[in-house]
Amino acid sequence: MKPVRILQVVTIMNRGGLETMLMNYYRQMDRSKIQFDFIVHRHEEGHYDQEIAALGGNIYRMPQIRPGNYFPYFRMLDQFFRDYPHYQVVHAHINENSSFVLKAAKKAGVPCRITHSHLSDLGIDVKLPFRLYARLAMKDNPSSYFACSKKAGKWLFGKRLSDSGKVIVLNNAVDVKQFSFNPGIRDQIRAELQAGDRFVIGHIGRFNEQKNHDFLIDIFKALHDKEPQSMLVLAGEGHLRPMIEKKIERLGLSGHVKFLGVRNDISDLLQGMDIFLFPSLFEGLPVVLVEAQAAGLRCVVSDTITSESDVTGRLQFIGLKESAGYWAEQIAATSREHADTSDSLRSNGYDTTTMAKWLSDYYMDQVSMAVSR
Repeated sequence: MKPVRILQVVTIMNRGGLETMLMNYYRQMDRSKIQFDFIVHRHEEGHYDQEIAALGGNIYRMPQIRPGNYFPYFRMLDQFFRDYPHYQVVHAHINENSSFVLKAAKKAGVPCRITHSHLSDLGIDVKLPFRLYARLAMKDNPSSYFACSKKAGKWLFGKRLSDSGKVIVLNNAVDVKQFSFNPGIRDQIRAELQAGDRFVIGHIGRFNEQKNHDFLIDIFKALHDKEPQSMLVLAGEGHLRPMIEKKIERLGLSGHVKFLGVRNDISDLLQGMDIFLFPSLFEGLPVVLVEAQAAGLRCVVSDTITSESDVTGRLQFIGLKESAGYWAEQIAATSREHADTSDSLRSNGYDTTTMAKWLSDYYMDQVSMAVSR
C-alpha cells in the first residue's frame, strides 16, 4: 500500500523557523503511511532539499509570488492541480498568500485544505497593500485553520474565527532529546568559539528587518561596556548582514562578535551559549525559542513575542521602547545556568515524538473522511 502524500506549500526549504518545524515533523512521520511533497517558490536549492529527496519527498518549483505575476501564477497553480490530481491534503505555510494556493486547490476538488499562520504581523513594506489583499482573499478557501500560536491565528484569521475554536494551534515542536543540555557538547562548542570563560550571548535568525539586529547590536554594545568579557555569536544569513558588520566595526566590537553563517548543528551551538537574546519586532511563535529553552537557556526577548512562547518559565520579556542600556542591565543580572527542561516541553506538547503522531493521525482522518463522502 502506497503512503498518503501530503502537499506542503512553502517559500523555500531553508533553515528558517517554519521550515525547521516542518522537517522536525517530517523526520518523525511513519513514511510508509505518510509522505510529504513540497511546492516551493524559489528556483534555487534550499538547505533541506537534499534531505527531503533522501526521505522520499518530491519538490515542485513555482515562481516567486509577486503582485505583477498574480495571473500567470494562478494559471500555473490550476495546471499543477490538473497534472497532480491525487493530492487530498494541501497544507499551506505561506501566510496570507496561502489563500491563492488553497483557492486553486478548492477549485480542483482537494477536500482538505489547511492554511497555517506562522506570523503575528506583516511589517511595513511596499508590498503591504497586496499582502492585505491576499489576506482578505482567504475567505472560505481553507477547510482547516492552523496557527503556531493563538496570536498568530488572530492575526491571519481574525478574532471572530479564532475565538470560535476553529483554529488549531499546532505547536512548533522540537526533538527534546536532541536539544537537552549536554556539558560535553558545551565544552566542544566553546572551544570552537574560543570562548573560554567569557559571557556568551547568542542569537540565531536571518539578517532581516524583523529580527531587529540593529537594536540587538546596540544592546550588546551597552552590555560589553559593562562586561568587557562578554561576546556575541550570530548564526544566520540575510541581506542586512553587511550593514550589521559595518556597524560592529564602527562601534569597535569586531573582536567580540562572531558571525557563524547558516549552521546545521543548532542543537549543539545552543549548548555553548549563556544567554539567548531575541529582540524581534514581530514573530508568530519562534521555533528557535523552543529550541533555546530545550537546551536549558535563559532567553531575553521582546514583548512583541507572544507569551505562549514561554513554555518553561525561562523567558524574560522586555519592551522595545526600553533603552539598550536597560536591556543590558537585565541580561547582566540574568542567571547563566542551563536547566533540564525536557519534562516541561513534553508536558506542554512541544516534543515532536508525540506531536508528529497527532499530525499524522489528523492527516489520515481527513483522508478517511474524504474517501467516505
